[in-house]
Amino acid sequence: MLIPDSLLYTKDHEWARIEGNTATIGITDYAQHALGDITFIDVPKAGASVKQIEFCTTIESVKAASDVYAPLEGEIIKVNKELSSHPELVNKSTYDLGWIAVIKITDSAQKSNLMTPSQYKEYVEGLSK
Repeated sequence: MLIPDSLLYTKDHEWARIEGNTATIGITDYAQHALGDITFIDVPKAGASVKQIEFCTTIESVKAASDVYAPLEGEIIKVNKELSSHPELVNKSTYDLGWIAVIKITDSAQKSNLMTPSQYKEYVEGLSK
């Protein structure tokens, strides 16, 4: 299971790559493995406002549909339109080509609500016990 050191994580298995006042977001390697082959992603709309740990979009797989929650509050300023026709990119490259959206962060203090890579690793390992 991949847990890059450069990202922050949620208990719902989303990741955030924070650069200045923006965050690129997606689902973790753990989540994409749990979902199985991803067949559809309802790509969020640019310009939409999202609140931390509230619904952002939906991902469907051969196993189930799953909600994706925003790791941080802000405005979606960019979306990965490639996922509309190639949702399998999340399975193949969840941290690179499989990103979902970029959020302009409105409350940078919310970063403290996210887990570090070591905290997320410990959290995930606890789920399998």
